[in-house]
Amino acid sequence: MASAVETNNKNGAAQNLMEKAPWTDEQGIAMKVYNGIAIALEIFVLYLKMTATFLHCIYQFFVPPEPKSVNGEIVMFFVPPEPKSVNGEIVLITGAGHGMGRETALRFGKLGGIIICVDINPTGNQETVDLIKEQKGKAHRYECDVTDREAINALAEKIRREVGEVTMLINNAGIMPCKPLLNTSEKEIRAAFEINIIAHLWLVQAFLPSMMERNHGHIVAMSSMAGVVGLRNLVPYCATKFAVRGMMEALHEELREDKEKDYSGIKFTVICPYIVDTGLCKNPKIKFPSLMKILTPQEAADSIVDAVRRNYQEITIPSSLYYINMICRTLPKSVPLYLKDFLDSGLEAHS
Repeated sequence: MASAVETNNKNGAAQNLMEKAPWTDEQGIAMKVYNGIAIALEIFVLYLKMTATFLHCIYQFFVPPEPKSVNGEIVMFFVPPEPKSVNGEIVLITGAGHGMGRETALRFGKLGGIIICVDINPTGNQETVDLIKEQKGKAHRYECDVTDREAINALAEKIRREVGEVTMLINNAGIMPCKPLLNTSEKEIRAAFEINIIAHLWLVQAFLPSMMERNHGHIVAMSSMAGVVGLRNLVPYCATKFAVRGMMEALHEELREDKEKDYSGIKFTVICPYIVDTGLCKNPKIKFPSLMKILTPQEAADSIVDAVRRNYQEITIPSSLYYINMICRTLPKSVPLYLKDFLDSGLEAHS
Protein backbone atom coordinates (compact mmCIF):
# COMPACT_ATOMS: atom_id res chain seq x y z
CA MET A 1 0.00 0.00 0.00
CA ALA A 2 2.84 2.39 0.93
CA SER A 3 4.51 1.57 -2.35
CA ALA A 4 1.40 2.47 -4.30
CA VAL A 5 1.10 5.79 -2.47
CA GLU A 6 4.71 6.66 -3.27
CA THR A 7 4.10 5.86 -6.92
CA ASN A 8 1.00 7.99 -7.00
CA ASN A 9 2.81 10.84 -5.27
CA LYS A 10 5.67 10.65 -7.70
CA ASN A 11 3.32 10.52 -10.67
CA GLY A 12 1.32 13.42 -9.24
CA ALA A 13 4.44 15.50 -8.64
CA ALA A 14 5.68 14.81 -12.15
CA GLN A 15 2.33 15.79 -13.59
CA ASN A 16 2.30 19.00 -11.58
CA LEU A 17 5.81 19.91 -12.77
CA MET A 18 4.81 19.35 -16.36
CA GLU A 19 1.78 21.52 -15.95
CA LYS A 20 3.95 24.30 -14.54
CA ALA A 21 6.64 24.06 -17.25
CA PRO A 22 7.22 27.47 -18.93
CA TRP A 23 6.90 26.05 -22.45
CA THR A 24 3.35 24.81 -21.79
CA ASP A 25 1.69 28.10 -20.88
CA GLU A 26 1.22 31.43 -22.58
CA GLN A 27 3.64 33.25 -20.28
CA GLY A 28 6.45 30.79 -21.04
CA ILE A 29 5.88 30.97 -24.78
CA ALA A 30 5.84 34.76 -24.66
CA MET A 31 9.14 34.76 -22.76
CA LYS A 32 10.76 32.53 -25.36
CA VAL A 33 9.56 34.79 -28.17
CA TYR A 34 10.82 37.87 -26.31
CA ASN A 35 14.24 36.32 -25.71
CA GLY A 36 14.48 35.28 -29.36
CA ILE A 37 13.65 38.78 -30.58
CA ALA A 38 16.14 40.33 -28.11
CA ILE A 39 18.95 38.06 -29.30
CA ALA A 40 18.11 38.78 -32.94
CA LEU A 41 18.25 42.53 -32.26
CA GLU A 42 21.61 42.21 -30.47
CA ILE A 43 23.04 40.28 -33.44
CA PHE A 44 21.69 42.89 -35.85
CA VAL A 45 23.24 45.74 -33.84
CA LEU A 46 26.54 43.81 -33.70
CA TYR A 47 26.44 43.40 -37.48
CA LEU A 48 25.83 47.13 -37.95
CA LYS A 49 28.72 48.06 -35.63
CA MET A 50 31.17 45.69 -37.32
CA THR A 51 30.15 46.78 -40.81
CA ALA A 52 30.28 50.49 -39.96
CA THR A 53 33.71 50.12 -38.33
CA PHE A 54 35.03 48.15 -41.29
CA LEU A 55 33.80 50.75 -43.79
CA HIS A 56 35.20 53.56 -41.63
CA CYS A 57 38.63 51.90 -41.60
CA ILE A 58 38.53 51.49 -45.38
CA TYR A 59 37.56 55.15 -45.76
CA GLN A 60 40.37 56.31 -43.47
CA PHE A 61 42.86 54.18 -45.37
CA PHE A 62 42.24 56.18 -48.53
CA VAL A 63 41.10 59.49 -47.04
CA PRO A 64 42.74 60.24 -43.69
CA PRO A 65 40.87 62.63 -41.36
CA GLU A 66 43.62 65.26 -41.62
CA PRO A 67 45.50 65.10 -44.92
CA LYS A 68 49.19 65.71 -44.45
CA SER A 69 51.42 68.06 -46.42
CA VAL A 70 54.62 66.57 -47.85
CA ASN A 71 56.96 68.99 -49.62
CA GLY A 72 54.09 71.42 -49.97
CA GLU A 73 51.74 68.85 -51.51
CA ILE A 74 48.64 67.35 -49.91
CA VAL A 75 48.77 63.58 -49.86
CA MET A 76 45.47 61.69 -49.95
CA PHE A 77 46.56 58.25 -48.92
CA PHE A 78 46.85 56.48 -45.60
CA VAL A 79 48.87 58.50 -43.11
CA PRO A 80 49.95 56.59 -39.98
CA PRO A 81 49.21 58.10 -36.59
CA GLU A 82 51.56 60.79 -35.36
CA PRO A 83 54.50 59.34 -33.38
CA LYS A 84 54.12 59.94 -29.67
CA SER A 85 56.83 61.53 -27.58
CA VAL A 86 58.92 59.28 -25.36
CA ASN A 87 60.76 62.17 -23.72
CA GLY A 88 61.05 61.49 -19.99
CA GLU A 89 59.66 57.95 -20.26
CA ILE A 90 61.57 55.37 -18.23
CA VAL A 91 62.28 52.63 -20.78
CA LEU A 92 63.48 49.22 -19.57
CA ILE A 93 65.03 47.04 -22.27
CA THR A 94 66.14 43.46 -21.63
CA GLY A 95 68.99 42.08 -23.68
CA ALA A 96 70.31 45.63 -24.09
CA GLY A 97 73.96 44.56 -24.28
CA HIS A 98 74.02 43.84 -28.02
CA GLY A 99 72.04 43.53 -31.25
CA MET A 100 68.48 44.83 -31.52
CA GLY A 101 68.35 45.56 -27.78
CA ARG A 102 71.34 47.90 -28.00
CA GLU A 103 70.16 49.64 -31.16
CA THR A 104 66.66 50.11 -29.75
CA ALA A 105 68.13 51.54 -26.53
CA LEU A 106 70.25 54.01 -28.51
CA ARG A 107 67.25 55.25 -30.46
CA PHE A 108 65.02 55.71 -27.43
CA GLY A 109 67.92 57.44 -25.69
CA LYS A 110 68.19 59.93 -28.57
CA LEU A 111 64.47 60.64 -28.24
CA GLY A 112 64.82 61.66 -24.61
CA GLY A 113 63.89 58.43 -22.88
CA ILE A 114 65.58 57.42 -19.63
CA ILE A 115 66.97 54.02 -20.57
CA ILE A 116 67.25 51.12 -18.15
CA CYS A 117 69.67 48.66 -19.76
CA VAL A 118 69.20 45.13 -18.41
CA ASP A 119 71.44 42.29 -19.51
CA ILE A 120 73.23 39.33 -18.00
CA ASN A 121 76.48 40.42 -19.70
CA PRO A 122 77.97 43.36 -17.76
CA THR A 123 80.56 44.24 -20.42
CA GLY A 124 78.14 44.59 -23.29
CA ASN A 125 75.60 46.27 -21.07
CA GLN A 126 78.09 48.93 -19.98
CA GLU A 127 79.08 49.54 -23.60
CA THR A 128 75.44 50.29 -24.43
CA VAL A 129 75.16 52.70 -21.50
CA ASP A 130 78.36 54.47 -22.58
CA LEU A 131 77.09 54.82 -26.16
CA ILE A 132 73.82 56.36 -24.95
CA LYS A 133 75.68 58.83 -22.73
CA GLU A 134 77.99 59.77 -25.61
CA GLN A 135 74.81 60.88 -27.41
CA LYS A 136 73.92 63.04 -24.38
CA GLY A 137 71.26 60.54 -23.37
CA LYS A 138 70.37 59.19 -19.93
CA ALA A 139 70.99 55.53 -19.16
CA HIS A 140 71.37 53.19 -16.20
CA ARG A 141 72.89 49.72 -16.15
CA TYR A 142 71.54 46.71 -14.27
CA GLU A 143 72.57 43.07 -14.55
CA CYS A 144 69.88 40.45 -14.01
CA ASP A 145 69.05 36.88 -14.94
CA VAL A 146 65.53 37.38 -16.33
CA THR A 147 64.63 33.74 -15.69
CA ASP A 148 64.96 34.32 -11.92
CA ARG A 149 61.65 35.71 -10.65
CA GLU A 150 63.03 36.77 -7.27
CA ALA A 151 65.92 38.58 -8.96
CA ILE A 152 63.46 40.42 -11.22
CA ASN A 153 61.34 41.53 -8.26
CA ALA A 154 64.46 42.75 -6.44
CA LEU A 155 65.53 44.57 -9.61
CA ALA A 156 62.13 46.26 -9.88
CA GLU A 157 62.38 47.60 -6.33
CA LYS A 158 65.92 48.84 -6.91
CA ILE A 159 64.92 50.67 -10.11
CA ARG A 160 61.98 52.33 -8.32
CA ARG A 161 64.30 53.62 -5.61
CA GLU A 162 67.13 54.74 -7.87
CA VAL A 163 65.38 55.88 -11.07
CA GLY A 164 61.59 55.78 -10.77
CA GLU A 165 58.63 53.80 -12.10
CA VAL A 166 59.19 52.04 -15.42
CA THR A 167 56.69 53.30 -18.00
CA MET A 168 57.87 51.31 -21.01
CA LEU A 169 58.88 47.65 -20.80
CA ILE A 170 60.59 46.10 -23.83
CA ASN A 171 61.00 42.34 -23.49
CA ASN A 172 63.78 41.79 -25.99
CA ALA A 173 66.07 39.15 -24.45
CA GLY A 174 65.94 35.80 -26.19
CA ILE A 175 67.86 32.75 -27.38
CA MET A 176 67.40 30.59 -30.47
CA PRO A 177 68.48 26.95 -30.44
CA CYS A 178 68.52 25.93 -34.10
CA LYS A 179 68.47 22.20 -34.74
CA PRO A 180 65.93 19.42 -35.34
CA LEU A 181 63.68 18.84 -32.33
CA LEU A 182 64.97 15.30 -31.74
CA ASN A 183 68.52 16.68 -31.53
CA THR A 184 67.58 19.42 -29.05
CA SER A 185 68.44 18.69 -25.44
CA GLU A 186 66.10 19.12 -22.48
CA LYS A 187 68.35 21.88 -21.16
CA GLU A 188 68.13 23.81 -24.44
CA ILE A 189 64.34 23.48 -24.60
CA ARG A 190 63.85 24.60 -20.99
CA ALA A 191 66.23 27.53 -21.45
CA ALA A 192 64.37 28.68 -24.58
CA PHE A 193 61.04 28.71 -22.75
CA GLU A 194 62.40 30.31 -19.59
CA ILE A 195 64.09 33.19 -21.45
CA ASN A 196 61.79 33.67 -24.45
CA ILE A 197 58.40 33.55 -22.74
CA ILE A 198 58.37 32.78 -18.99
CA ALA A 199 60.67 35.74 -18.29
CA HIS A 200 58.09 37.96 -20.04
CA LEU A 201 55.50 36.92 -17.48
CA TRP A 202 57.79 37.65 -14.53
CA LEU A 203 58.71 41.08 -15.91
CA VAL A 204 55.09 42.00 -16.67
CA GLN A 205 54.05 40.98 -13.16
CA ALA A 206 56.80 43.18 -11.75
CA PHE A 207 56.15 46.35 -13.77
CA LEU A 208 52.53 46.28 -14.94
CA PRO A 209 50.94 47.16 -11.55
CA SER A 210 52.48 50.65 -11.48
CA MET A 211 51.31 51.23 -15.07
CA MET A 212 47.79 50.19 -14.07
CA GLU A 213 47.78 52.58 -11.11
CA ARG A 214 48.40 55.54 -13.42
CA ASN A 215 46.75 54.13 -16.57
CA HIS A 216 49.94 54.92 -18.45
CA GLY A 217 52.52 52.62 -19.96
CA HIS A 218 53.63 50.55 -22.91
CA ILE A 219 54.63 46.88 -23.02
CA VAL A 220 56.59 45.62 -26.02
CA ALA A 221 57.27 41.95 -26.68
CA MET A 222 59.73 40.50 -29.14
CA SER A 223 58.12 37.68 -31.07
CA SER A 224 59.28 36.67 -34.55
CA MET A 225 58.06 35.58 -37.96
CA ALA A 226 58.81 32.20 -36.39
CA GLY A 227 55.92 33.05 -34.08
CA VAL A 228 53.65 33.46 -37.10
CA VAL A 229 54.80 30.62 -39.36
CA GLY A 230 56.25 27.29 -38.24
CA LEU A 231 59.81 26.64 -39.44
CA ARG A 232 62.03 23.56 -39.47
CA ASN A 233 64.97 23.41 -37.06
CA LEU A 234 63.16 25.90 -34.80
CA VAL A 235 60.40 23.88 -33.13
CA PRO A 236 60.99 25.01 -29.50
CA TYR A 237 61.81 28.56 -30.64
CA CYS A 238 58.63 28.75 -32.72
CA ALA A 239 56.63 27.47 -29.75
CA THR A 240 57.98 30.24 -27.51
CA LYS A 241 57.38 32.97 -30.10
CA PHE A 242 53.83 31.82 -30.81
CA ALA A 243 53.34 31.90 -27.03
CA VAL A 244 54.57 35.50 -26.85
CA ARG A 245 51.88 36.62 -29.30
CA GLY A 246 49.20 34.70 -27.40
CA MET A 247 50.32 36.14 -24.08
CA MET A 248 50.22 39.70 -25.38
CA GLU A 249 46.80 39.30 -26.97
CA ALA A 250 45.37 37.78 -23.79
CA LEU A 251 46.95 40.48 -21.61
CA HIS A 252 45.48 43.20 -23.81
CA GLU A 253 42.03 41.62 -23.49
CA GLU A 254 42.38 41.17 -19.74
CA LEU A 255 42.85 44.92 -19.31
CA ARG A 256 40.38 45.94 -22.04
CA GLU A 257 37.56 43.90 -20.52
CA ASP A 258 38.12 45.12 -16.96
CA LYS A 259 34.78 46.50 -15.70
CA GLU A 260 36.12 48.47 -12.75
CA LYS A 261 38.76 50.74 -14.29
CA ASP A 262 39.84 52.14 -17.63
CA TYR A 263 43.26 50.90 -18.75
CA SER A 264 43.17 52.29 -22.28
CA GLY A 265 46.30 54.32 -21.51
CA ILE A 266 48.40 51.14 -21.46
CA LYS A 267 49.54 50.10 -24.93
CA PHE A 268 50.83 46.78 -26.25
CA THR A 269 53.08 46.11 -29.24
CA VAL A 270 54.27 42.75 -30.60
CA ILE A 271 57.31 42.78 -32.89
CA CYS A 272 57.75 39.97 -35.43
CA PRO A 273 61.08 40.40 -37.24
CA TYR A 274 62.28 38.24 -40.11
CA ILE A 275 65.93 37.13 -40.00
CA VAL A 276 68.04 39.77 -38.24
CA ASP A 277 71.84 39.64 -38.24
CA THR A 278 72.33 39.60 -34.48
CA GLY A 279 74.57 36.54 -34.33
CA LEU A 280 71.76 34.13 -33.45
CA CYS A 281 71.15 33.19 -37.11
CA LYS A 282 74.34 31.34 -37.99
CA ASN A 283 73.19 29.45 -41.11
CA PRO A 284 70.44 31.44 -42.88
CA LYS A 285 69.00 30.09 -46.12
CA ILE A 286 67.68 32.76 -48.50
CA LYS A 287 66.60 31.86 -52.03
CA PHE A 288 65.80 35.45 -53.08
CA PRO A 289 68.13 37.79 -51.14
CA SER A 290 66.82 40.89 -52.93
CA LEU A 291 63.25 40.04 -51.93
CA MET A 292 63.81 38.75 -48.39
CA LYS A 293 67.13 40.13 -47.30
CA ILE A 294 68.68 39.62 -43.88
CA LEU A 295 68.03 42.72 -41.78
CA THR A 296 70.62 44.62 -39.80
CA PRO A 297 69.93 45.34 -36.11
CA GLN A 298 69.82 49.04 -37.03
CA GLU A 299 67.04 48.49 -39.59
CA ALA A 300 65.07 46.36 -37.16
CA ALA A 301 65.46 48.91 -34.35
CA ASP A 302 64.19 51.72 -36.59
CA SER A 303 60.99 49.75 -37.23
CA ILE A 304 60.61 48.79 -33.57
CA VAL A 305 60.87 52.36 -32.29
CA ASP A 306 58.51 53.64 -34.99
CA ALA A 307 55.92 50.95 -34.17
CA VAL A 308 56.06 51.73 -30.45
CA ARG A 309 55.75 55.47 -30.99
CA ARG A 310 52.70 54.92 -33.23
CA ASN A 311 51.09 52.45 -30.78
CA TYR A 312 50.86 49.69 -33.39
CA GLN A 313 49.60 46.47 -31.82
CA GLU A 314 51.62 44.14 -34.04
CA ILE A 315 54.14 44.56 -36.82
CA THR A 316 56.34 42.37 -38.95
CA ILE A 317 59.76 43.46 -40.16
CA PRO A 318 59.64 43.97 -43.11
CA SER A 319 56.03 45.21 -43.01
CA SER A 320 55.09 43.46 -46.28
CA LEU A 321 55.20 40.09 -44.52
CA TYR A 322 52.28 41.16 -42.31
CA TYR A 323 49.94 41.49 -45.30
CA ILE A 324 51.28 38.40 -47.04
CA ASN A 325 50.61 36.40 -43.89
CA MET A 326 47.09 37.83 -43.49
CA ILE A 327 46.23 36.83 -47.07
CA CYS A 328 47.75 33.37 -46.69
CA ARG A 329 45.79 32.75 -43.49
CA THR A 330 42.51 33.16 -45.39
CA LEU A 331 43.44 30.35 -47.80
CA PRO A 332 43.19 26.58 -47.22
CA LYS A 333 46.24 25.46 -45.29
CA SER A 334 47.75 23.47 -48.16
CA VAL A 335 47.72 26.45 -50.57
CA PRO A 336 50.30 28.74 -48.83
CA LEU A 337 52.70 25.81 -48.58
CA TYR A 338 53.45 26.23 -52.28
CA LEU A 339 54.50 29.84 -51.63
CA LYS A 340 56.56 28.79 -48.63
CA ASP A 341 58.35 26.09 -50.66
CA PHE A 342 58.92 28.55 -53.52
CA LEU A 343 60.53 31.15 -51.25
CA ASP A 344 62.59 28.37 -49.61
CA SER A 345 63.85 30.58 -46.78
CA GLY A 346 64.72 29.67 -43.22
CA LEU A 347 67.61 28.47 -41.10
CA GLU A 348 69.83 25.47 -41.45
CA ALA A 349 70.66 23.56 -38.28
CA HIS A 350 73.59 24.81 -36.24
CA SER A 351 76.50 22.41 -36.12
